[in-house]
Amino acid sequence: MGIIKKLASQTAIYGVSSIFGRFLNYLLVPLYTYYFSTAEYGVVSEFYAYAGFFSVLLLFGFETGYFRFRNKEQPDRDVAYSTALIFVVLVNLVFFLCILAINPRLSAALNYADHPEYVRWFSIILVLDAISSIPFARLRAENKAVRFAGIKIIEIILTVMLSLFFIVYCRKIYQQAPQSWIALIYDPAIGVGYIFIANLIASVCKFLLLAPQLRGLSWGFDRDLFARMVRYSVPMVVIGFAGIINEMLDRALLKYLLPYDSHTNMQMLGIYSACYKLSILMSLFIQAFRYAAEPFFFAYADKSDARSVYAQVLKFFVIFCVFIFLLVTLFIDFFQYFIGTEFRAGLEVVPILLLANLCLGIYVNLSIWYKLTDRTLMGAFVSLAGAGLTVVLNIWWIPIWGYVGSAWATLICYASMAIVSYLLGRKYYPVAYEVKRVLFYIFLGVVLYISQQQLQAVSYAQPWLLSVLLMLLYLLFVALFEGRKIALKA
Repeated sequence: MGIIKKLASQTAIYGVSSIFGRFLNYLLVPLYTYYFSTAEYGVVSEFYAYAGFFSVLLLFGFETGYFRFRNKEQPDRDVAYSTALIFVVLVNLVFFLCILAINPRLSAALNYADHPEYVRWFSIILVLDAISSIPFARLRAENKAVRFAGIKIIEIILTVMLSLFFIVYCRKIYQQAPQSWIALIYDPAIGVGYIFIANLIASVCKFLLLAPQLRGLSWGFDRDLFARMVRYSVPMVVIGFAGIINEMLDRALLKYLLPYDSHTNMQMLGIYSACYKLSILMSLFIQAFRYAAEPFFFAYADKSDARSVYAQVLKFFVIFCVFIFLLVTLFIDFFQYFIGTEFRAGLEVVPILLLANLCLGIYVNLSIWYKLTDRTLMGAFVSLAGAGLTVVLNIWWIPIWGYVGSAWATLICYASMAIVSYLLGRKYYPVAYEVKRVLFYIFLGVVLYISQQQLQAVSYAQPWLLSVLLMLLYLLFVALFEGRKIALKA
């Protein structure tokens, strides 16, 4: 249990940056959804959906490749780090130059001919974030979680402050005194572009804070090592790209596949994206867990009890994810106020998306079989199959059920990937996962949620009181089944 506590502490530190930082960013959702229309927010959602795809392509899987080949004995002359960093810098420079060359045509193709600056600003954000990922990976590998968290928090705080400055303060002053100095820096025609400007300035500051880690460029470029890293990392690109398809494609397709006019489609996209944000607590925990777990899985693989520890990690991971599922769904009457009134029409997708993210987290745990056995190509096939399922289901269901179809497609995709990964893991890297216990906790969470929906219709008690009782019932089950084991190993 000690090593699980260590992993939990690392997850908590990364969670400070992810959960606290993203929570501040999460508070921007009410700002955006109260200050911008559903169609305008749809523009933001579309760009960030594209960003997900490019974040994978521009990193080329070298983040995970660095973990696999880094020099633990000579961290001050880690050629794997400099090789990865040099390659990622070159790829991103070429990408940025290409964007500058085709920007007018690209902006017109995306129906943003009036705002080509959106594409230009966003390409700079993508480049800075991709290059920064390698120094961040080095901080994770060296267990410098505090510095990692600090830089992430600074970036988010800057984004929040700048968003408030441009969207609230500047707009207010401009409306009251259009001839004031604010007119020099504020143009209402930019609109949602100020969201991108705030993100861009914060990304620049983050990049500057990571400058000390960029000194590793002088360690040189190892061609033989690069060839091995490419062979290992290319399948990770496929895996990452397929993952982004599963996560982001629905928001890219809704604009084109919904059976309405273009304006209404953008409204529906905005509603769906805002409600997707209500599943953010689950996503934040999974992200924090992934930051801590990926280097942990590699570092602990040689231990004699590694597989039993991995099984325990999955079980406690699911217990906490089900807790998050219940927290959001049982208290949805509170969480709904984080989005504007006109966006709440899509609240029905929130439980589905939470379960989808839970399945994604299970898949993250189960995916150690191909990472630890260097079978990344097989892992890529699993991800591609999931991506193919996502594409087919979205094309099939969006015209019929709208964004609800997208939510169900996401759940089915992640659940299928988790099942396939478990079956392949049994063959190539067997781990004695407590499958029945894991499924029980998920089933219990769903039953408690459905019970709340049914009891609310016939109960005279306050809705929040019923929610609290059901949450306590879940915690009681966890204490009964796991309390003694935790106490004995503490």
